[in-house]
Amino acid sequence: MHLVPDAAAYLAGRWHIERTVHDLRAGAEGGFRGTADFRPDGPDGTLCHVEEGELTWAGAVHAATRTLRLRPRPDGTAAVTFADGRPFHDLDLRTGRWTAVHPCAADRYDGSFTAVTADRWHLQWRVTGPTKDQLLRSVYRRAD
Repeated sequence: MHLVPDAAAYLAGRWHIERTVHDLRAGAEGGFRGTADFRPDGPDGTLCHVEEGELTWAGAVHAATRTLRLRPRPDGTAAVTFADGRPFHDLDLRTGRWTAVHPCAADRYDGSFTAVTADRWHLQWRVTGPTKDQLLRSVYRRAD
């Protein structure tokens, strides 16, 4: 495990992503490959986190994107929000690991973040609810 005293400084830059997506209820599996850019977004140190790539699902390939914002705090932690400013979760990688919970309507997202090295981190989301039973596992590798 890699200790991260400053989440925003650690994440800044470009990362390659490989993600598996498991729909446990339907028994289906897919994947996402793309990039994540954490780039400056304003004078307060906020980073705009943009993921772009291709989602392969049910034999079809689709373009996929998402945008989040990472707002750093003086203690090295950060608040992660959706692009529109709604809260998503906190992020504290000072011990190299972090768990987060995000309620979304009737669904629950349980996240697990692990800083493996200076150039690799893992993210797992377990999504449960009345209509969802999913497991998303992502590996982020720093781009050269």
